[in-house]
Amino acid sequence: MRKSYLIMLASLLAPFSVSAAPDAEMIVVCYPGGSVNAKEANGAMSSMLRVVERVGQWQENSFNSVFLTKSDDCKKQIADNNPKFAITSLGLYLELRNQHKLVPIVQPKINGQTSEHYRVMVQKDKFKSLDELKGKTLGGTVLEEPAFVGKIVFAGKYDPASFFDLKPSNQAIRALRSLNKGELDAVILNEQQFGGLGSLQMDTSLEAIFTSEEIPLMGVVANSGSTSVEERARFGKALEAMCTDAEGKKLCELFGVESFNSVDASLFEPMVKLWANGQ
Repeated sequence: MRKSYLIMLASLLAPFSVSAAPDAEMIVVCYPGGSVNAKEANGAMSSMLRVVERVGQWQENSFNSVFLTKSDDCKKQIADNNPKFAITSLGLYLELRNQHKLVPIVQPKINGQTSEHYRVMVQKDKFKSLDELKGKTLGGTVLEEPAFVGKIVFAGKYDPASFFDLKPSNQAIRALRSLNKGELDAVILNEQQFGGLGSLQMDTSLEAIFTSEEIPLMGVVANSGSTSVEERARFGKALEAMCTDAEGKKLCELFGVESFNSVDASLFEPMVKLWANGQ
């Protein structure tokens, strides 16, 4: 199953900590629910960071990073360090945007799309609707952010924590295998995870009994209180040039990312309203 574009963003922006300059700017990289091996991820990051710095005309080793897979750890890191730039999930952006003055600057394009759908998968013909899953087990990596699932994916119609018996996982494949064996009643997948289903061998047929509305992909955000318009534009331009750079293009292709595009905060306003209405 193809690696998440959030991991790819981390690869672009997170060097070995030991190689960073003493006054390097920290970028907080949040991948809630991920199963990334930090050592392996860092191994691919150093050369990619050099591309970002070269394209953006920064001094080498200008940036450092911390990579986190737990939402609470991400929130604490952002609160403690107040970073200028961060890679976050959409859920973290919506939760922290006001407190930390976050504004989106780029988002990825994958398979021609800058948005995605979430799906709840079950064994074929076993359940007909989400209502039939009340009290049943639901697995998946995105359950690291239950508020996001409830407010955005389910548009406030279902509270995951009270409606389902949640079984969070840090690997979509593991959750799907449990679904295949009947150990889980359902699994929730994001677009990339759903796209990888065809490569898995299953004993039972699966089907989606729920598909969300389109949800925009989140990428890199900036703190508008500690960065200038010029800084944000410079950082965004460097990322936009990544997939056309001879070196950066290789990693973009590896992770299935076609490009990084500048984005306006207004694109996320429908999500902001859903988030507020869900409180």
